[in-house]
Amino acid sequence: MAEIYLVRHGQASFNSENYDRLSDLGRQQSEYLGQYFLDRDISFEHIFTGTQLRHNQTADGILSNKASDYNVHSGLNEYDFGALYKAYMRQHPEEAEASREGNRRIFYQRLKLALKLWSQDKLTGDLPESWAEFKGRVADALSHIHEYEDGKCLVVSSGGAISMAIGHILDLQPKKIIELNLQIKNASFSHIYSGSGSMQLSSFNNIPHLDQQGRLDAITFS
Repeated sequence: MAEIYLVRHGQASFNSENYDRLSDLGRQQSEYLGQYFLDRDISFEHIFTGTQLRHNQTADGILSNKASDYNVHSGLNEYDFGALYKAYMRQHPEEAEASREGNRRIFYQRLKLALKLWSQDKLTGDLPESWAEFKGRVADALSHIHEYEDGKCLVVSSGGAISMAIGHILDLQPKKIIELNLQIKNASFSHIYSGSGSMQLSSFNNIPHLDQQGRLDAITFS
C-alpha cells in the first residue's frame, strides 16, 4: 500500500503580474513543511507535481532541492481561475463596481459564484476547459499516481485540483468540492492511502508545521 501526501503549493503572488510563482512567505511555508517531514523521518520514493512553476518551487522547498527530476502531470494543474472570474464578470457587469481590483474577499466571493455556474455548465464565454474536462484530467492524474503501489508519494498541486481529487475519492457533489476548494490552506497536506484498487482519505488540510507559536501569521489561503 502506498501513502500519498497531497500538498497545496505555498503562497503564490496574488495581485501581481505573475501569480504563478511563490512569494517569499510561500517559500518559507514550503521549507517549514520540508522540515516537518524531515523531523518525522518521512521521505518520499515518488514525487509528482503539476507543470506550474509554483508546484515545482514548492517541491524544491520541501525537499531542499535534493530532487532534480519530478514526475510531472498536467492533470495536477489548477483550473484557470482568472478566466472563470472574467467570464463571470462579463455575465454580471452590474457587479463590476463592487469588484475592485486587489480586494481578495470580493474576488473570492465572485470566484465561488463563478465556480458554481461553471460546474452547472452555466458559465458562458470562451473558457479554457469545462468542469467535466477539469474533472477528467484530475482523475487521470489520480490514476497515474495510483499505479505506484508502494512507498510514500509527495504530490504537489493546487487547491482546485486537490479538492477535485478528494471529490473523486469521497464521491462528492460539485457544491462540496467547491466548498473544499476555498478552505485549503497554502502548504497544507492531505494524507491518503492508496492500494487494492482504491484510495482512502486519512486526513485533510493539515498544517501542523504552521499552526504553532511564532508561525500563525504564515497561515494563508491564496
